[in-house]
Amino acid sequence: EMRVAQLIQRQFLPKELPRVEGWQVHAYYRAAREVGGDFYDFIALPDGRLAIVAGDVTGKGVPAALVMATTRSILRGEAPRLPRPGLILRQANEQLVADIPANMFVTCLCAVVDTRSGRVSIANAGHNLPVVRTDTGVTEARARGMPLGLMSDAVYEECEIELEPGHCFFLYSDGVSEAHNPGREMFGLERVRTLLIGCGE
Repeated sequence: EMRVAQLIQRQFLPKELPRVEGWQVHAYYRAAREVGGDFYDFIALPDGRLAIVAGDVTGKGVPAALVMATTRSILRGEAPRLPRPGLILRQANEQLVADIPANMFVTCLCAVVDTRSGRVSIANAGHNLPVVRTDTGVTEARARGMPLGLMSDAVYEECEIELEPGHCFFLYSDGVSEAHNPGREMFGLERVRTLLIGCGE
């Protein structure tokens, strides 16, 4: 059963990163256990835009892997035909509500990047807030919304940021901020922020 879950998970994670002129794109994935519910994806959109999604399914093992695969497929189907990330998450939520197993839900962040202008539209379904590093420091991009699969007719706020050369847009799951060292000390968001500031030096 665990091998099946691992196979599903590997199959539905990106095989390669998008190559966009003028942009550097990096991704790192490592499950804390044999199989986790975290996922990410890059979806090419019309007019040179790029949708980036990062999410986390509650639970572990085969159920989480199957819900992850389903969520990814829904997002890939909806993103190219909808203009804004809030609408993408809203449609994904409506499809998941009907079929997701009881006591499960999906946190998910969706960002639509205009790779020519640097404008990024962000909607968030209960996921970790993305962190933005600019010339003036590190901030969080805030947009509110319920996790996917909890209730129908959910509405997802949007916010916008402008990325300029040298800026960094960082998406992550709680596997980063809530990681513990052998002394049971949590890594925490402040260390995430400090690392991002250091990356700009």
